Amino acid sequence: MTNEINGKVVVITGASSGIGKASAEALAEHGARLVLAARREPELEDTAQACRVKGAEAVAVPADVAEEAQVQALARRAIEVFGRIDVWFNNAGMDAFGRFEDIPAETFERVLQINLMGTVHGARAALPHFTERGSGILINNASLVGNCPSPFHSPYVASKFAIRGLSFALRQEVMHLPDVHVCVLSPASIDTPLWQRSANYSGRAIKPLDPVHPVEQVASVLLNLIRYPQREVFAGASGWMASEQYTAQPDMMEAVIAGFTQQSLFQDEPAAPTDGSLFTPESGNGGKSGGWSSPDRPGLAVGDTLPLMASPAFLALAPALYTLKLSASFAQQLGMQFAPSLAGAVAAAGDRLPAALTSPFRRTGP
Repeated sequence: MTNEINGKVVVITGASSGIGKASAEALAEHGARLVLAARREPELEDTAQACRVKGAEAVAVPADVAEEAQVQALARRAIEVFGRIDVWFNNAGMDAFGRFEDIPAETFERVLQINLMGTVHGARAALPHFTERGSGILINNASLVGNCPSPFHSPYVASKFAIRGLSFALRQEVMHLPDVHVCVLSPASIDTPLWQRSANYSGRAIKPLDPVHPVEQVASVLLNLIRYPQREVFAGASGWMASEQYTAQPDMMEAVIAGFTQQSLFQDEPAAPTDGSLFTPESGNGGKSGGWSSPDRPGLAVGDTLPLMASPAFLALAPALYTLKLSASFAQQLGMQFAPSLAGAVAAAGDRLPAALTSPFRRTGP
């Protein structure tokens, strides 16, 4: 079953920049009705106006997701304006870089408040509404590091692992409702302003790890996830591959990731300790991109394979792919990112096979 985006009422947190802003604009182009939230009111209103220019209805609601009362007010505003909520995207998040012992306790706690408790507050606002209506999609941004941890930003990693666990627990609680979905979206290294706005106690300027994927790729995956709800999808093919490798060989991958991060995360120039935008929103940096996608920092190029993957011949092989978990999850992950018709075909095929043969990334309902 395909969920059409046109007319859907979608709540997005963290919509003032980066993934939230790109997702809002992409949804606006497909006719969604949007309720956008973030702490930075001017940048949030810029996102809403960009969506209106595309012909969408968009409401800006300033809110700090770490405050449950503000998140509940956000849900009430969405229902007041549009009468219902169809999709809730828990996207707001912040990072803090540095060695574990160098990050102040209050900084660590603030990351957990925004990332984890912000997701909890969003779920508490959305799921009762979805349960009452019998339909709805809750999407939680968990990041690749919720599957495949990396060093020097332990608060962020801890929060994202917790978000994945929370999501899968909630998914089981609503399994009796076939049209209520809880989904995990796990972006890889993405070009957003988050890197500039994060807390940093490393003593060095930081940069995203290669390959850096364009933020529009995450927005595209989000649209496909709304159309074909899945248990978990990655944005950025490198994320899926890293996660599979980590599952198969965690000791080896931890050694590789530790060395790669040590060499690649930090720039040469020194940086004074800062909490960035953690406690007080900083104006500016309201764009979708953080300026990290440049010719000398290319993302993972897989577009040349898309015509083959979307071909009828490839789609016809979808049921056979499910005989091997790795092949099935690979087909579905790439389909969700680049060929939604492929994702739907693979998901539908998987639903007709015994559970033992299907991928853990199968749909949450019919």
